Amino acid sequence: MTEAPIRILVVDDEPSITEFVGYNLRKEGYEVDLAADGNAALAMATATPYDLIVLDVMLPNLDGYEVVRRLRATKSVPVLFLSARDTELDKVVGLEIGGDDYLAKPFGVRELLARVKALLRRSVGHDATAPSADFNEVIEASGITLDEGTHMATGARGPIDLTPREFELLASLMRHAGKVLSRDQLLRDAWGWEYLVETKTVDTHVKRLRDKLAAAEINPALVETVRGYGYRFKLS
Repeated sequence: MTEAPIRILVVDDEPSITEFVGYNLRKEGYEVDLAADGNAALAMATATPYDLIVLDVMLPNLDGYEVVRRLRATKSVPVLFLSARDTELDKVVGLEIGGDDYLAKPFGVRELLARVKALLRRSVGHDATAPSADFNEVIEASGITLDEGTHMATGARGPIDLTPREFELLASLMRHAGKVLSRDQLLRDAWGWEYLVETKTVDTHVKRLRDKLAAAEINPALVETVRGYGYRFKLS
């Protein structure tokens, strides 16, 4: 049985950017669709099961942030933001809204492809880069099962719909179930960015994670806040 190709949506209002990104992604064997404004991006992403969206922040009609806000109501597709804004605050805002990574313009091909492959590796069923030694680890605690090989999260009622960052965040907590993890540790585990120490990023994603657990009829209090330090996954 032939594996389905990986589909990526690239959104930018600058034709030179979409052509540059699209060309290099197609060279890697990905199927690529292009959009030039927020309304088109939202319509295409809603109608098509993309594996990744590469999304400019500054777009006509709807900006990239608003596209992700609306998309996150129904979709957990990974999103890589592109932006000429390169401050730490801009990156934090993009992540808090629901983006999974943030790449500042101008950027090189190698960095773009590295970010794309990292996000695809973390999404369901796409081993886009060489797997790590523990990539196929299965983690089980308090009625939740995480399969690192497929990036599937499952509870007693069935699948839990998580974004790649939410999955990595829950995986970090469950690997250390019963122990308190600092926000810095969670940032390193789920994002891999030593330099990004804005604690609100973790807090916002923990809130979303709890909402997803509640929607799957799992007690959101399993992810416990430890005041002044961080978070702990409780063993039930």
